[in-house]
Amino acid sequence: MKIAFIGLGNMGAPMAANLAKAGHEVTGFDVAGASAEGVAVAESSVAAVAGAEVVITMLPNGAILRAVADEVIPAMAEGAVLLDCSTVDVESARAVASQAEAAGLGALDAPVSGGIGGAAAGTLTFMVGGSDAAFAVGKPLFDIMGQKAVHCGPSGAGQAAKICNNMILGVTMIATCEAFALADKLGLDRQSMFDVVSTSSGYSWSMNAYCPAPGVGPQSPSDNDYKPGFAAELMLKDLGLSQQAAEAADADTPMGQRALELYRSFVEDESGRGMDFSAMLPRFEKRGRG
Repeated sequence: MKIAFIGLGNMGAPMAANLAKAGHEVTGFDVAGASAEGVAVAESSVAAVAGAEVVITMLPNGAILRAVADEVIPAMAEGAVLLDCSTVDVESARAVASQAEAAGLGALDAPVSGGIGGAAAGTLTFMVGGSDAAFAVGKPLFDIMGQKAVHCGPSGAGQAAKICNNMILGVTMIATCEAFALADKLGLDRQSMFDVVSTSSGYSWSMNAYCPAPGVGPQSPSDNDYKPGFAAELMLKDLGLSQQAAEAADADTPMGQRALELYRSFVEDESGRGMDFSAMLPRFEKRGRG
């Protein structure tokens, strides 16, 4: 398949490389001049998409996605599919999909879970919104770049699923870190805490698969000085998107709102920028009730 890939950053580059390694003809473009193994580099986004059957984008935010869509949609081949893997606001995802469909193109919003490691290993999970026909075109590519693709519904549904999932993740990570900090002050051994909670009603992905306490549970960023697997500033971005969506939908999400406030303080006012999102644990360790 002839594929264009716009956005060859920390996530996009390994995803594009995996497609090229699988035998697809991939042409990439990145405003920063980045490249990826096995991927031809075009001099512009418009040049990259010429003749492509699928155009994949992996971009920082909805405003940039809209700007790139304005550039590439008029240059895309008739019947091609615009497959956006960025994590953006639902409104932008739906607007770009409508723009693509009006031009006779297919459109998918397909944000990912799995981080940089999952992008490199080809084990991402895709949450996909769009038509059945467009999903059928994208499915073989999802199978190369990831281990699972869930068709969540029409355009925007992929972003909605990602936002809701990561709101849960942010809230449960904060609760897990709070609980470990409380356990420390109560004199409870961390391994004992993990052994109880990981097999009891406090079970969660944050505890069992990504434990924020070093030396406890499976290997996680806490065992590597909290170097990011999923950076705190990315969690802040996703929680911001969740609350933007909640406001638009008139949904009451007080825990999501509080998680946003805590991560904003951690990233903007404390030492959280450049740290893993599980580094909330040392933050709570240092703090008292006041």
